Amino acid sequence: MPVTSTPPAPTPSPAPKVRPRALLRASGGPRYAVALAVDALGTGLLRPFLLLYGVTVLGLSATATGLAMTAGIVIGLVCMPAVGRWLDRGARSTVVAASMLIRVLGVAVLVATPPGRVWPFTVAALLLGIGNQAWPAAHAALVATIAHGRERDTALAAGRALRNAGLGAGALLAMACLAGGTSALQALAAATGAAYLVAAALAWSVRVRAARPGDTAARSLPSAGQEGPPPRMRALLAANVVYVFCLNVPEIALPLVLLTQLHASPVWSAAIFVANTVLVVTLQVPVTLLMSRYARRTALTIAGVVLAASYLGFLAVTSLGDGDGDGHGWAAAGVAAVSVVCTLGEIVYAGSATALVTALAPPGALGRTLARFELSSGFGLAVSPAAITALAPHGPTALWGTLAAATLLSATAVATEADPAAPNGTPPTDSPGAARGRSAAGPGSHDNIAECHGG
Repeated sequence: MPVTSTPPAPTPSPAPKVRPRALLRASGGPRYAVALAVDALGTGLLRPFLLLYGVTVLGLSATATGLAMTAGIVIGLVCMPAVGRWLDRGARSTVVAASMLIRVLGVAVLVATPPGRVWPFTVAALLLGIGNQAWPAAHAALVATIAHGRERDTALAAGRALRNAGLGAGALLAMACLAGGTSALQALAAATGAAYLVAAALAWSVRVRAARPGDTAARSLPSAGQEGPPPRMRALLAANVVYVFCLNVPEIALPLVLLTQLHASPVWSAAIFVANTVLVVTLQVPVTLLMSRYARRTALTIAGVVLAASYLGFLAVTSLGDGDGDGHGWAAAGVAAVSVVCTLGEIVYAGSATALVTALAPPGALGRTLARFELSSGFGLAVSPAAITALAPHGPTALWGTLAAATLLSATAVATEADPAAPNGTPPTDSPGAARGRSAAGPGSHDNIAECHGG
């Protein structure tokens, strides 16, 4: 009688070590890293103050300014399928540079807009929105073309940490310039345009392009033939809409709760926002390396559980502190403490979500797959302010209880969704040790066959 045995369950692999020079190459090289930093600095200078620019400098109503900015986000989302198709034709650094150049054009229109004119401001907001929405997918595709396996995940995490550092520095500079009034805001906008232009030139100079599967060079390697349609990932994309709410918790939900429910000093909101930025910058890469012990889908599920736990923590603190007249004391401090847990959940989410999508996507459909993912992210970011502000007046249970339940449901959907099989019938690459040790240094060893010049 044949004897069958059950294979042992896979054990978590040790986390890889950081090799700074290899990580820099995997992230696009020195020039591309500078391009990311300059672009983030410019975005940090303008993005938080675009509404203020429309109201203060141009004299527009807050309603008209807000509608124009919303239209920019929506149009940017509508353009994502075209961006995905462009990426699937092999473009990489060109798309990144284009996303920056279109924002240069947007800033130029913004600076040229005469006071009281809403339509030029709307055009500027549309151009900025298209660039802002196209950049994440283009950047992820470029890194996925250069880097491999878990080194690619770490490179994506390093890019996010660098971008958050630039955004924070830009916001601080912009706040320092606000005392200068209207002229300072105009100079701020001009400086942003210049930063985008420099970043676009640097990104274009990297000259990374993925060879299409039909090319002669691509046919010579097995990985290049993995075409096929983008994976459906319906549960993952739907769950991602809820997951991205965590990105707006420090900026929208916590200031709203601290000011309107706990009657705390605005200093608490500022401190939480700064702490969030510092934690993301310092911990994004180490936490991503730590979570590489597990499958990416498992890590994303853990992120949902951590986020849901933090929402329940906010519920407990705000329920006990609401109306006690001491919101500036222990309740506000409790919110600040729980926000650290929320930020850790955000870090795990950011380090696993895009990495999972790039691992599941066939190389020939990487652009369209990333475009669909960024479409779900953009939609979640667009609706989350309205959802948060609509739930908050109904009390802590309505806000945090709803967010916790929705996030747990999303985590369950992520955990139970089956990974699509690769086109050649092999298992998907989302496993604890998949492609961990492969180098990202050379064009011939990439997930997508890349032509890199001057990186």
